[in-house]
Amino acid sequence: MRFMMIVIPKGYEKAAPDAVPSVEDVARMMEYNKSLQKAGVLLALDGLFPPSTGARIAYTDGKATVTDGPFPEAKEVIGGYWIIQVRSREEAIEWAKRAPMSNNEIIEVRQIHELNDYPEDVQKAAEGYADLPNATAARA
Repeated sequence: MRFMMIVIPKGYEKAAPDAVPSVEDVARMMEYNKSLQKAGVLLALDGLFPPSTGARIAYTDGKATVTDGPFPEAKEVIGGYWIIQVRSREEAIEWAKRAPMSNNEIIEVRQIHELNDYPEDVQKAAEGYADLPNATAARA
């Protein structure tokens, strides 16, 4: 089973475009990342630039509207993620509990849909999905 562990850092919704973590925080996180890798559960990980550098595209009646960040209405934003492959939801939660997070930071754990989780007609509509770059759901 694959899970995404989503980092929701408090205050990141207001972070400046050039915000970077401290050397100490990065060092602690790298130790954690190495433990995920050593255990053989790490598939991917990345940090994200602050929302002030992003854009949101909203759709109404087939028309797209672009809003540049920052997004004043945002109460929680994503700061980064890990994708891990483990045997259960409980194991994913245990890994998330070990992350070196600061006070009031959150990790949300969500299972990633595998193509075979969907009904047969949906799987048929997604034919060719496994051939897309980084599309691992059909292979898992």
